[in-house]
Amino acid sequence: MVTIREERIADVAARDALLDKAYGGARFAKTSERLREGRCPASRLSLVAVDHCQIVGTVRLWNVEAGPGHDALLLGPLAVDPDYRNRGVGTALLRRAIARARLAGHGAILLVGDAAYYGRFGFSAALTSNMWMPGEYERERLLALELKPGALADARGPIGAKVTAVAKTDSNTAIAVRRGKRRALLQHAA
Repeated sequence: MVTIREERIADVAARDALLDKAYGGARFAKTSERLREGRCPASRLSLVAVDHCQIVGTVRLWNVEAGPGHDALLLGPLAVDPDYRNRGVGTALLRRAIARARLAGHGAILLVGDAAYYGRFGFSAALTSNMWMPGEYERERLLALELKPGALADARGPIGAKVTAVAKTDSNTAIAVRRGKRRALLQHAA
């Protein structure tokens, strides 16, 4: 039976292997990846689907600005193991991520993805007409969902990474930040 839970530090290697299996190396070339590089996901908004201790699905949300002064979340990547596709795993992950973001008080979620798939969850390109991503992307695939009515009503400009403070109670994020800093120092020293 597949269950959904918060991602843990111990899940990172299996999650990365799943993303490699689902997307291959092309995932690193995506414009959305530029907004995620070197950052931690939004607190408590990284989820995995697990079946018999195996990671079979993943989704993360990231803090961004939907134009200057408009906080939002960027969803992605959403991935499901090919052996588990068409079983509702992606739908369950997405619904849980949206519900958690709403409960946490976030106003909107952005993503670059298939409008036919994400439209059934309320995502629309109409909400992103005055925003743009850094780099190349397909305009019609830039979608948004307002969690609070009017959250993106006057959002305009480039979508950019938003750096947020790490909550003291979020130990997984704090550990990831420390490891990321250590990795960056080692790379810089090399």
